[in-house]
Amino acid sequence: MLKLNRIHHIAIICSDYELSKTFYTEVLGFKIVREVYREARRSYKLDLEVNGLYQIELFSFPGSPPARPSQPEALGLRHLAFEVNNLEEAVFHLSEYNVVNEPIRVDECTGKRFTFFTDPDGLPLELYEK
Repeated sequence: MLKLNRIHHIAIICSDYELSKTFYTEVLGFKIVREVYREARRSYKLDLEVNGLYQIELFSFPGSPPARPSQPEALGLRHLAFEVNNLEEAVFHLSEYNVVNEPIRVDECTGKRFTFFTDPDGLPLELYEK
């Protein structure tokens, strides 16, 4: 049987590199591990640390990448979820950056509270209370 240890990284392609870099580092507070300009591809790759556990790779490409077909119910990756200790504090922090979230809901299976918002390219992101 294949033994997978954990998720190593999550790769995100953005349409506006500087806007997304600001969103993921200043709004969400991820730490920059490495930023590389790939001359051959005329694009950036930004490695971000999420609380010392996971890495998000943020990519830029010349031109416009194709748009996501629809909101979370498109085939493939549905959304990224981040655990928080206090949902109200996290939502308030996002509001300070004019990030709009959906109303807070309760997971009917776990009884935990959560909400959704999007990154600058409309990628669905979730905050899930611990």
